[in-house]
Amino acid sequence: MGQPTNAASVGGGSVPYSKGLHEVADGIFAYLQPDGGWGWSNAGLAAGDGASMLVDTLFDLKLTQSMLDEMAAITDSIPIGTLVNTHANGDHCYGNQLVTGAEVITSAASAAEMEALPAAALAAMMDMDFGDNTNRYLKESFGPFTFTGIEPPRIDRTFSGELSLDVGGRTVDLVEVGPAHTAGDILVHLPRENVIFTGDILFINGTPLVWDGPVSNWIAACDRILALDCSVIVPGHGPLTDASGVRAVRDYLSFVVEETTKRHAAGLSAVEAAKDIELGSYDQWSDWERIAINVDTVYGELDAKHTSPGVIGLFGQMADLKHG
Repeated sequence: MGQPTNAASVGGGSVPYSKGLHEVADGIFAYLQPDGGWGWSNAGLAAGDGASMLVDTLFDLKLTQSMLDEMAAITDSIPIGTLVNTHANGDHCYGNQLVTGAEVITSAASAAEMEALPAAALAAMMDMDFGDNTNRYLKESFGPFTFTGIEPPRIDRTFSGELSLDVGGRTVDLVEVGPAHTAGDILVHLPRENVIFTGDILFINGTPLVWDGPVSNWIAACDRILALDCSVIVPGHGPLTDASGVRAVRDYLSFVVEETTKRHAAGLSAVEAAKDIELGSYDQWSDWERIAINVDTVYGELDAKHTSPGVIGLFGQMADLKHG
């Protein structure tokens, strides 16, 4: 818990939490986007012998093109032959159309989910009038991004469970750990290099949000990351981390389940429970108001009759927690 970390130790050196491409192992790079809040996701690049792998694109075309331009010093000679999307959220796949000539891979569950919220729908949502604090919150969260001109992500290959790839002589293990954050989250593990890209299984110094659950799957995913004992851990949002960051996410999720279960048993509604939970030092994490989404998801696990208010309703609850 606590304030965001500004640098992480990797291989005896220090990787600052600054925007852009950072080499985290020989030929392995993290592309970081502070401050890691809504839409400000991380990506990665692994350059092998004659071929590279890109892990995720970004939330809009401008951001993705800027990233690809920075990577060009590497990819002009070692072109991107594989693009892996860790999950279906737009800040990890909306830039796919700019990566031409690569095989695009994700889990079958993520590929299906990508059709649920196209960029055009998000653009339309930004223009709607929901009243109260919701529009203010949506503009704060997504106003910096441009959702026009974005095509539905192209997917060439899907899998379920696990898939091992050879990318330019590098072994890459794709491990499906969803449903958790979303329906089909995957980890991207390079075992020989001892590096892992976790997608949004890890938010470091930012509040995780459980769109799908069950939360137990997410906690198990954290344990799986810890068991791999990687020297470099690249989260979906936030600075590079180590085992302590993974444990912090796992502990937060356990905290949410415990506190939510108590309030459900006491007869509180999900909205009442989200307002009632004292976050303690977790309120120092960015986007703490995501507790509304997380409580709603846990209520759905505890009670099959629970009816979620839906995405807009949940954004309204978060807006009220933050600004109400």
